[in-house]
Amino acid sequence: MTHTRTQPAADLAALIETVQRNERALKCFQEVELRLIGAHDWGAFLEGAFVYLPEVLRLTSVTIWLDGRAPLLRDLLESGCGRADLEANLKTGVQGGLALSRLCVAHRPWLGRVSELDPATGETFFGAQAATGSAIVLPLVNRAQVLGYLCVASEDPERFDASMATDLLTRFASVAAASLDNVAHREHLRTTGVTDPLTGLSNRRYFDERLHQEIRRASAHAAPMSCLFIDIDHFKQINDTHGHALGDLALGAVGTCLKQHVRVGDTVSRYGGEEFVALLMCDLHDALAVAERIRRAIEAIELHDDQGARIALSVSIGVAAYQLNAGAAAAGTPEALARTLLDEADQAMYQAKHQGRNRVSLLAAHS
Repeated sequence: MTHTRTQPAADLAALIETVQRNERALKCFQEVELRLIGAHDWGAFLEGAFVYLPEVLRLTSVTIWLDGRAPLLRDLLESGCGRADLEANLKTGVQGGLALSRLCVAHRPWLGRVSELDPATGETFFGAQAATGSAIVLPLVNRAQVLGYLCVASEDPERFDASMATDLLTRFASVAAASLDNVAHREHLRTTGVTDPLTGLSNRRYFDERLHQEIRRASAHAAPMSCLFIDIDHFKQINDTHGHALGDLALGAVGTCLKQHVRVGDTVSRYGGEEFVALLMCDLHDALAVAERIRRAIEAIELHDDQGARIALSVSIGVAAYQLNAGAAAAGTPEALARTLLDEADQAMYQAKHQGRNRVSLLAAHS
């Protein structure tokens, strides 16, 4: 007597297989995301994209098209990374970008067989080896700006199908785009000499430049933006009691802590002396949460003097936030809006000082 699997049992098995496959895919994407987020320079980013990504996801080819008209991306392309094998997978040029943009309507990923593409596009971005396979084109969009396109291919013609869900792909593309933007700005820091040597953070000149850029971008897209002004409490006392060498260690420890508690694409700088600033691409609610995490993390830093005694560190943080829109843009120049945002964060920081230090303070929220 033979038994056949009932339809509900077959459906359940198929569902379990799909869930397990999705979990494996998520894990793979997360591994690559961590590699891209942690890329310390252009070469490390390209290695993550062109070596690690195809290895983890078992891809036939990976190519990135970059919009060379964007100044920072043009600088990356011109400076190179010293690895011809990696740079061979980088593409640029207006025609290639137009071809890929036509595939990715409304910035949505494109999936399908390479044979569906015109021969020039297929050959340029996926290579002859994947001619009978399937592919994905992911727009790399950061704050409403298309930085480029990530093109990946598999020899398997069934692997990437237009009917596939794209949630994971969209998330991955967002992380890759933010990481690319971060690397571009980091390389700009390195080549233009606007890095603070003690903390490794950008300096005041770079922050002011970035603030004006982000004001314009946020205003154009009605995007939220917040600023933190951070000051180490009783820093002069640390220097006077324990010496400048330990004061420098304190500054370095705070700088490291700040870098660990902001997101990819945010900007954190040493503004001068014991003052730091952070530019966050988020609204007031999230900015206050980030500020509080920073305050608690710095309070927990283990810094010791020559005798091994722990030195207490704390910071006072002022927060200011704007939801920039057409009305806000009309109210003043980008320079004036930037100065207002920074001044309010600065005033809120002094308010935190007057309220007892080691706290987060807010003057008012504007919209």
